Amino acid sequence: MKTRTRALVGTLVGIGLLGGATGLTVAQADPTAQQAPKPSAVVAQQPVLSADAAIKAAQAALDAAEAKGQHVTVSVVDRAGNERVQLTGDGAGPQSFDSAERKAYTAVAWGKTTSELSKQAGGQGATLRDIPNTLFLAGGVPVSAGTPIAGIGVAGAPSGDLDEEFAEAGLQAIQADLR
Repeated sequence: MKTRTRALVGTLVGIGLLGGATGLTVAQADPTAQQAPKPSAVVAQQPVLSADAAIKAAQAALDAAEAKGQHVTVSVVDRAGNERVQLTGDGAGPQSFDSAERKAYTAVAWGKTTSELSKQAGGQGATLRDIPNTLFLAGGVPVSAGTPIAGIGVAGAPSGDLDEEFAEAGLQAIQADLR
């Protein structure tokens, strides 16, 4: 092959490679040509109750209790049972702090009100009551957005029925915003 022919062939091959590489780059940069990333099998996405919603629910529950002259503590916990908000009304008893949190934890753990769960916690041998940090007294309600995402617990009123009524008031305050 003559030098001139080799140079021409080399130039054509170079242009072809450059064009192919450039075409590949353009195709990769085109957003319509790319697929959306697939969710990771090791990372779970879960809805959470925002801090604002937790505060709104707790305040609504406390307001409902105060409207009936009751001195309570309200606790809102996340799906893992971590306390997000606790509001203590004036005059609430010292036992109400822990009780409100445990009721909220129990409600979110099983996705049922604590009054419902208390009916299932009896019997001989080991029962639900044996699980640490739970409290099967009325006053805890779950917050659900497809699945339980939080719990609201109220303690300190003279009956669990009142505590649960106030926890329900907290849930109703945010219910319309849950998806």
